[in-house]
Amino acid sequence: MKYYLGFDIGGTKCAVVLSEKSGTSIKDKIRFDTCVERGWQKIVDELILSAKEILARNGIASKDVLACGVSCGGPLNSDTGVIMRPPNLPDWDNVPLADIVKNELGIPCKLRNDADACALAEWQFGAGKNTKNMIFLTFGTGMGAGLILDGKLYSGTCGTAGEVGHIRLDSDGPVAYGKAGSFEGFCSGAGIAAMAKKMLSIYSGSTIIPRDNVNAKTIADAAIKGDKLANAIYRRCGEKLGLGISILIDILNPEKVVIGSIYQRSGHLLAESMNETINKEALEISAQCCKIVPAMLGDEIGDFAAIGVAKDFAEAEL
Repeated sequence: MKYYLGFDIGGTKCAVVLSEKSGTSIKDKIRFDTCVERGWQKIVDELILSAKEILARNGIASKDVLACGVSCGGPLNSDTGVIMRPPNLPDWDNVPLADIVKNELGIPCKLRNDADACALAEWQFGAGKNTKNMIFLTFGTGMGAGLILDGKLYSGTCGTAGEVGHIRLDSDGPVAYGKAGSFEGFCSGAGIAAMAKKMLSIYSGSTIIPRDNVNAKTIADAAIKGDKLANAIYRRCGEKLGLGISILIDILNPEKVVIGSIYQRSGHLLAESMNETINKEALEISAQCCKIVPAMLGDEIGDFAAIGVAKDFAEAEL
């Protein structure tokens, strides 16, 4: 029996996961708080120790693990296996994690940024399974994309393909990714909250949005209860989501666009205005052959993202 190992590294939580070669289920998992103030060395030490514990308690030798996949926020260099100071991991300056894993565990290791890793997960195991051309949109704290083109992950010349949050959709709007009116500015948790705060400052009607706790969830809760302002905010977000997706449809002609996080939870508040915009903006022939669907893997997507990176790497090496 052969296996895959995965590390899901985040600013709040880390997980070490194990799957059999099929990758379709998680066989074992150890999760721990990141506690970034400990510094990168102690966190990496805990990842390595956790990996050794999982292998030992399942009676698995390193030689039976085909690869270790790492899902982590960028910037990072997938070719060299180096993490280069992600915003949520402030002291991780050029940490050669792939080499550390190879030296400590004797297992080949591949790193991918979290958007690319989640794209691999949804393509291999989730909503994008059996597609040849698929786009995964994160739509969470930020807006990024992972691109599966012609049946493989596309990373671009210097590894920055998929930074769709930087696209400017309007000359004015919430600021994110260094741009007013960017895709991330309109379509992210922070963007939805920013739109709400601005609209609350000028709205003269009554609203049940809690002014002391304005975020994507509280606005969605208010919209579900029929609040007019909350519904207007989500309709505006849906319009911009449709505009961003229309650009991607016209350029990349995907079979599916799989959307995570906020769309998984609140797609019913976004779909109508999103589809109206796509019908107006996207090339008709391309839009008709593209399905827009929520991600399937839910809270387990980080686990499957790490395993997906390992699986993709091992299969490419065969």
